[in-house]
Amino acid sequence: MRKIVAAPFVSLDGVVEMSEQWTIPYFTADMQRVIQQGMVAADTMLMGRRTYEQMAAYWPNLTATDDPFAEFLNTSPKLVVSTTLRSVDWQNATLITNDVIGEVTRCKQQPGKDILIPGSATLVRCLLHQGLVDELRLLLFPIVLGSGQRLFDGWTVRLPLRLVESQTLDSGVLSLTYQPASE
Repeated sequence: MRKIVAAPFVSLDGVVEMSEQWTIPYFTADMQRVIQQGMVAADTMLMGRRTYEQMAAYWPNLTATDDPFAEFLNTSPKLVVSTTLRSVDWQNATLITNDVIGEVTRCKQQPGKDILIPGSATLVRCLLHQGLVDELRLLLFPIVLGSGQRLFDGWTVRLPLRLVESQTLDSGVLSLTYQPASE
């Protein structure tokens, strides 16, 4: 069975939105290596509407020559969860509008590599509640933003996690991998 891996960029105060505005100073070859390791382990991306719209506005215009992440992002299958989008036009994108849990569960049961969720905090919270996220691979940035959507906005239940890997990157960013743990 495939793993669903949520891989958000997170500030020290838990903010996950608009990361392109605050992560740039920390983007080093060391961080690029960690992100590429996650991409190598995956063959599918799963994302919510906002993440899809942000990425689809930027990445289709780039090649591997422009950015080392472009080939993976442009050629990988993309599952887009939305109740408001009517179509998706980024290469290899499929829209999921109904029975999200059933569709994600079916995809998880198919053969293949990891299913990677970049960003998409609302979707990550939904799938965590359903027990469908196998790993949280957080890149924790040494910055406090003060406002913005937080990874666990509105979270009200206990979620025990087990740290399975940690690494301090040369920029001070922490790469933290958690898996669900039983209490």
